[in-house]
Amino acid sequence: MRRILHVDIDAFFASVEEIDDPTLKGKPIIVGGTGERGVVATASYEARKYGVHSAMSTQMARNLCPKGIFLKGRHDRYSEVSRQVFDILETVTESIEKVSIDEAYLDITNKEESSVYIAMEVKKQVKKYTGLTISIGISYNKFLAKLASDWNKPNGIFEIQETDIPQLLKPLSILKVHGLGKKTALKLNRIGIFTIEDLLKYPLDNLRPLLGELRAIEIYDKIRGIDNREISTNRERKSYGKETTFSMDLQDKGYIMEILKEFSCEIVEHLKEQGKSARTVTVKIKYEDFEQITRSHSLEYHTSDIRTIFDIINKIVNSIDLSKKVRLAGISLSNITHHQQMQLDLFNYF
Repeated sequence: MRRILHVDIDAFFASVEEIDDPTLKGKPIIVGGTGERGVVATASYEARKYGVHSAMSTQMARNLCPKGIFLKGRHDRYSEVSRQVFDILETVTESIEKVSIDEAYLDITNKEESSVYIAMEVKKQVKKYTGLTISIGISYNKFLAKLASDWNKPNGIFEIQETDIPQLLKPLSILKVHGLGKKTALKLNRIGIFTIEDLLKYPLDNLRPLLGELRAIEIYDKIRGIDNREISTNRERKSYGKETTFSMDLQDKGYIMEILKEFSCEIVEHLKEQGKSARTVTVKIKYEDFEQITRSHSLEYHTSDIRTIFDIINKIVNSIDLSKKVRLAGISLSNITHHQQMQLDLFNYF
């Protein structure tokens, strides 16, 4: 049976700030955009006690935690510390999947030492060389390992074994199922599904119309402890995107369109430098009330032709309700491939 660790650095950005400035220790730290239009990137556990969480507006965080210490993020510093942590993880195994700057999966199936021993050693080394605490989940697949890392936060270790399934999962909220978002959860709540135990009672055929074929199978399997995804050690970047929060809420469709086109030019130029192209364009809009919508359009071929992408942006934006004021706009290109797989007539523009 496989042995997977999910490693998650506790309140990463805020923890780095505490390490660099010990006078901040134990105080409610909120890292992110510090202006009126800013968004929280990370909150320390002290700040979380006030209800502050990532992706919340900075203004709301200030209302919830008026005595909080608000800091602008230092990405270069966080990247430096992240590299130190990953250097330590790479001494354990070469089979590492980096999920984000502060999160990774490790496959330790072929290691002789026990999973708990390895987890304790990793925690010890990370604390010694960086000062950070990490939480580690242990299980026999990625879904359960990630679930386990949340179980005993911060600075904890938790293991989910095959014999724990499904009993251990039954009381949990369906929101604990990675890949099942808030909108889907609300849809399930309406038919009386709130916990994993509720969800376990639903046959797969009943879930298909609610979740779609592929997602229904994925969720059905996960809550029964089945997740066959491998550790991806050389993950290709799946999408390239850029977004901005405006200095004031806008109702100017033309300006929003120009911003999206400007961003798409930057992304396409970056793709071309790497010999890549995309097939899917996605536009993201967040309104003044924080309602968010995303719309995507996929071509039958891959392209890095900016004119084609502009046409798609026009179609998508024209399909979106812009009668409400817009707080944020963004664009991403996905379904990435390399140029040799493109249609030749799409190469020579830009």
